[in-house]
Amino acid sequence: MNRATLLPDRIFDSVKGEMIENHAVIIEGDRIAAVVAAGAATDDVTDLSGHTLLPGLIDVHTHLAAPLDDGQGFAALVQRSGAQDALIGVKHAAETLAAGFTTVRDIGPWRAFTDVALKGAIEAGWVRGPRMACAGAFVTCPGGGGDITGLAVDVDEVLPRELRFGVVSGIDQMRSTVREILGRGADFIKVLATGAVLTSGTSPGAPEFTEDELRAAVETAADAGTYVAAHAHGTEGIKRAVRAGVRSVEHASMLDDEAIDLMVEAGTYLVADLYDGDYIMEVGPTLGYSDEVMRKTRETTDVQREGFAKAIRAGVKLAFGSDAGVIPHGTQGRQFALYVKHGLSPSQTIQSATRWAAELMGWENQIGSISPGAYADFVAVPGDPSADMTLLEGELGVMKSGRWIQEPVAT
Repeated sequence: MNRATLLPDRIFDSVKGEMIENHAVIIEGDRIAAVVAAGAATDDVTDLSGHTLLPGLIDVHTHLAAPLDDGQGFAALVQRSGAQDALIGVKHAAETLAAGFTTVRDIGPWRAFTDVALKGAIEAGWVRGPRMACAGAFVTCPGGGGDITGLAVDVDEVLPRELRFGVVSGIDQMRSTVREILGRGADFIKVLATGAVLTSGTSPGAPEFTEDELRAAVETAADAGTYVAAHAHGTEGIKRAVRAGVRSVEHASMLDDEAIDLMVEAGTYLVADLYDGDYIMEVGPTLGYSDEVMRKTRETTDVQREGFAKAIRAGVKLAFGSDAGVIPHGTQGRQFALYVKHGLSPSQTIQSATRWAAELMGWENQIGSISPGAYADFVAVPGDPSADMTLLEGELGVMKSGRWIQEPVAT
């Protein structure tokens, strides 16, 4: 078995949330064998002077297998095939990996199971990309945040099933659809508990499933040994999702004190995409985003950040999620500085994209820390990101499974 040693200036201990110096990491094959004193490093040493070694980064809210949202509505969804979406995902997967994200949770494609197909291609070694956990399809109500809205009635009736695979109404249909999504290869379930900023005709503040419907999804997923992630902007939708037992709330734009208390009590993770608002406000007018989308972005951006800061102070669990697919893939690093600006320390921010994200996914024994037995997934950062988070926006050395995907930058 191949054995190699990495010798950086410092290593981030994501379990303790601190930097350690004068240590080296020994790799055997695709796994970490040991973390040892620097003086004990003897085998095939890669000198990473000037670098900080982080665990491979994790983004728990991505949309790889679809074109970047251009704010033009849903007509384009029927102008391309599922095969095209999967191939676009190949490009996005490579961009994401090059940005240092060696693992993602793909939280729903528009065409059902294109994410599962992409995951399979990566695992087979056909294409380059991060490890993936896949949602398979959005679970949404008719006309809801994950549905194809705004179409004429005659067109609406002939859409291919893969564009509406997860549209459900009622508890029984919720249970049967969750079972089928998991049976077709999804790793977890994504439900849209409220309307969406980018879906025309829906209100981010309005709940779109009853608490009983959400609980049916959670119970059915739990029967299969997995969990539910809930898209929820509005306060009531957040509370229904948390009371129903979801594992994470995505976006959480309109948190109030009661919702925060519920999340703390239940141990529900917050996944907050703080960079989305800045990106949409900057490029939306140029791309032709509708007045509706721009209005909803303005209504949710600042309040989301205020709620994020309150949630952090209250002790809500957090995992890093960017909503890449709204923002360009590979630009996720721009969100790190925003997490620090709105309440996290630099070390906590790195933990949110390493150990804490791995714990949300239930993969903490495999990824998210530089620990013996974990995958040899690393990011080599030129400099110290705990002193300057913008270093994570630049060019990084990236290793996945013991192999350099992108060589470390000379310092």
